[in-house]
Amino acid sequence: MITHAMEDYLKIIFKLEEEGSAVTTQSIAERLQVQSPSVTNMIKRLADLNLVEHRRYRGVVLTVSGRKAALEVIRHHRLLELYLADALGYSWDEVHEEADRLEHSISEEFEARIDRALGFPSVDPHGEPIPTVEGEIAEAIGLRLTELEEGDRAVVELVSDTDPEKLRYLGDLGLYPAADLTIVERMPFDGPIRIKVDETEHVLGHQLAETIMVRVHDSADVVE
Repeated sequence: MITHAMEDYLKIIFKLEEEGSAVTTQSIAERLQVQSPSVTNMIKRLADLNLVEHRRYRGVVLTVSGRKAALEVIRHHRLLELYLADALGYSWDEVHEEADRLEHSISEEFEARIDRALGFPSVDPHGEPIPTVEGEIAEAIGLRLTELEEGDRAVVELVSDTDPEKLRYLGDLGLYPAADLTIVERMPFDGPIRIKVDETEHVLGHQLAETIMVRVHDSADVVE
């Protein structure tokens, strides 16, 4: 049986793999805020269950079974986030921690009913893709806001949900998924970026801007 703690590890390993970096004991420990010896012990247990394996230069890698288990709990989490926001009125900075507490407990029937009630959604409140019931997940496509040039117009696709304070701040600026923005000015040497949202200008630090994924408007999309 896969325990709740194991599911937490599988979810973190999946997210680290998604970021494209080697999944090390240290990186897992930092994300879960636990000690490295605890991670080592858990990785051994996961390997014994054929959920992960060690690969040279890549560190810990999910097996097919491990990936399926990780995507199942991620599906629960993101559906719960959307249900909490749409049906229960939670703000987008509140749903992550609440979904963390609930994701291990819901049944597959409850998951299916939430999915149906929400109209079979494809993304959560932050723009993250929701895995399908078959265990497939769409690749997040887009650019970081920091990759845009002055004058570019774009629509927000995804905002990282790891920091509630930052989400509240970005929400106050109107930077939700589907929001339109324009790059007004980029300061050199990873300096701040000045943007316009709904005719209001805001300045974002480089680090905060990197948490926002966008899709650049084609010229045909832009209506003057």
